[in-house]
Amino acid sequence: MSNRRTFAIISHPDAGKTTLTEKLLLQGGAIHLAGEVKARGAARRARSDWMKIEQQRGISVTSSVMTFEKDGITFNLLDTPGHEDFSEDTYRTLTAVDSAIMVIDAAKGIEPQTRKLFEVCRLRNLPIITFVNKVDREGRSPFETLDEVADALALDVSPQGWPVGLGGLFQGVLDFATGEVSRPEGDSREFLGKREANVELPADIAEEVELAQGGYPEFDMEAYRNGDLTPVFFGSALKNFGVSELIDAISRFAPPPRPQPSDAGLVEPENKEVTGFIFKVQANMDPNHRDRIAFMRMVSGTFRRGMKLTPSGLAKPIAVHSPILFFAQDREIADTAEAGDIIGIPNHGTLRVGDTLSETNGLRFTGLPNFAPEILRRVQLRDPTKTKQLRKALDDLSEEGVIQVFYPEIGSNWIVGVVGQLQLEVLISRLEAEYKVEAGLEASPFATARWIKGSDAALNSFEQFNRANLAKDRDGDLVFMAKSPWDVGYQQEKNPDLIFSATKER
Repeated sequence: MSNRRTFAIISHPDAGKTTLTEKLLLQGGAIHLAGEVKARGAARRARSDWMKIEQQRGISVTSSVMTFEKDGITFNLLDTPGHEDFSEDTYRTLTAVDSAIMVIDAAKGIEPQTRKLFEVCRLRNLPIITFVNKVDREGRSPFETLDEVADALALDVSPQGWPVGLGGLFQGVLDFATGEVSRPEGDSREFLGKREANVELPADIAEEVELAQGGYPEFDMEAYRNGDLTPVFFGSALKNFGVSELIDAISRFAPPPRPQPSDAGLVEPENKEVTGFIFKVQANMDPNHRDRIAFMRMVSGTFRRGMKLTPSGLAKPIAVHSPILFFAQDREIADTAEAGDIIGIPNHGTLRVGDTLSETNGLRFTGLPNFAPEILRRVQLRDPTKTKQLRKALDDLSEEGVIQVFYPEIGSNWIVGVVGQLQLEVLISRLEAEYKVEAGLEASPFATARWIKGSDAALNSFEQFNRANLAKDRDGDLVFMAKSPWDVGYQQEKNPDLIFSATKER
């Protein structure tokens, strides 16, 4: 069995995902400063949040990749944006993982973004481990949280431990498997490794534990791997409770690399041919070098540095001389990589989100779509002499999946499309910080967009009457710019020979 575990962390904003990420890295030996969230200045932001706007606003808006090893297992952790405006980036990241950790705030339960991300996991049958965070604060009864997960997400729950008291009465976390209680110590009340066995629990807690162990199903590996059951752990990421148990659970329960869907059928990780797909492109991770990194999920084979692979979008092989393994801003050259690993490939725009890389160019991985934007804006350049820089910046950012760019058939103003408002703020911030381009956004007459497919005759006929509502995307594909959802329905009815699609497979 493979010793790779590739997983994502999903949660609503402020549930503690970034802090948990940091503590997992600390436990895995990838960082050595305990509690960087308590540090001052620049060190206060967790290592996975590197973009300027993330540091200013205290939110993760891009997916980071971090690799660490513990007890012979290689963990590839993909940290996803918690904010709903970045659902596209999160969706693509979830195509690259084999399981997920769902973080829930003990006081708030399941919040809207958690539910949305869970549904994406369900679409892909991703196994989920649940971590109920912040049990050292005042919160709801653990039973209430467990029942909400079971009812709202239609998921069997199997608690693997239990908080001994909540909030001010918090005394630690009981591990059902060992019967040990992790105790808080010191002024910070942080877990420093003290565990007590054969603890006599308070009567009310002992009764809760008995009810929990008898009232919920035992852990079932097959049900978990099928996405029907979630093991539940309780803890505090900030105070380091329950984190080592969580790593142990990922190691023991989470699946190794899974087969991936392609146009040639499922590709098994044991296949000899080296294959993978690009699920993310990130420009300017190192502003000093204007670099561009494509993140590739290895699907099969053993990759070796210097190997030639053919991208599906290029049709000619490229040599991968400097593949990178990541720990957020830190990186090292990877000599080899196995199925399940995430490697970064430096490139100058040749690799794009959705590209398949393989030795023979005989297949394409599926399931990495573009989604129709819900907000469309015209771009207004403050300095007309910087048109070329703006075009380059918009192309870069659309390759990353941050925005989509549409070039109208009539008129010169380019239109950007996004799923959420915050993406527009990121666009303006990055144009200025990374490309030294000052631009503004103004209202567009369009509300949404649809990709159009059909016979040449049907497309030509449609173009004659609707040129003012047509644009090309950056691939040159035809797009209908609709003034309203009603407009889409009307045109579909009027043009039955055409397909108006809200998604476009890369």
